[in-house]
Amino acid sequence: MSEFATSTAPADVVRRQYLASAAGDLEALRATLAPDVEWTEMAGFPLAGTYRTPGGVTSNVMEKLGKDWDGWAAHDDTYVVDGENVVVLARYTATNNATAKAIDVRVAHHFVVRGGLIVRFEQFVDTALVRDAMTV
Repeated sequence: MSEFATSTAPADVVRRQYLASAAGDLEALRATLAPDVEWTEMAGFPLAGTYRTPGGVTSNVMEKLGKDWDGWAAHDDTYVVDGENVVVLARYTATNNATAKAIDVRVAHHFVVRGGLIVRFEQFVDTALVRDAMTV
């Protein structure tokens, strides 16, 4: 197993979460999350709210995004790390299944990583752009 695969460095844990998400590997994604994780999708976002437990996060966020959007992906490009805090600048791309409208939206994610697991996540995104793509 590679050093990256077992690293507890906060940025490596977060990167594994993005890679698992991109691969559609929800088991690997859940493995990056603490049992008591708090995962917050921004107010105004279609899945707004705070979800707890790895299973709660994947069933209420990733699985629902996969049903409502074709090709939903979070493209991580810039990492800013300060101790256990990791801020990732990224973008979402996808096409809404109901409207066939595409998005390419900038986003910031704030992760807190402790003991090699993500304990907290908060999303920042222009929710109006996402909602516009969902409206006929």
